[in-house]
Amino acid sequence: MLKEAAIIGLCYFIGSIPFSYLFTRLFTKQDIRKKGSGNVGATNALRTSGIRVGMIALAGDLFKGVAAAYLGRYIGGDIVGALCAFMAVFGHCYPVFLGFRGGKGVATAAGAILVLMPMAFLILLISLVGIAYITRFVSLGSVVAAFMFPLLTIVWGKPWTYIIISIFIAALVIYRHRGNIERLRNGSEPKINDPV
Repeated sequence: MLKEAAIIGLCYFIGSIPFSYLFTRLFTKQDIRKKGSGNVGATNALRTSGIRVGMIALAGDLFKGVAAAYLGRYIGGDIVGALCAFMAVFGHCYPVFLGFRGGKGVATAAGAILVLMPMAFLILLISLVGIAYITRFVSLGSVVAAFMFPLLTIVWGKPWTYIIISIFIAALVIYRHRGNIERLRNGSEPKINDPV
């Protein structure tokens, strides 16, 4: 039990690694928290620092979810894998290394889903990309995909642990997008190709 608890705690710290902040600092010498939306995530890195930094940051955030879910499931099975997935997403949103001010958890959640539910990952990815491509709002695609995640988990009859954790992950991602949702409602949300 102690080993499982330690792994779950470790996954919070894995999720807390702020790749968008680190890579923006490395390649542009700037603080991503003072650029664009100020969000410490791959979308803001892409919009403010270019495709190279954005894609590297995205890969790093995906890796956090993959590593946490794989490590948790390898050490403790489905229950620990699901808990580690949530802790990595939570760590990304509230990283100890940046004063608990992080990103919105989408890419890290996607990495965890890739490990735990590969088919769901594919469906959610297609949905997110499709909505973002049509509307030019990445935030809208992210919120819709987050909403779909628990529904897919329930429809496919996944273990109760996955269902509960999927609800928590979806709720956290949607909560972190509350500002985007308000801007979408009042028509002020920037599109992916809008100038920063």
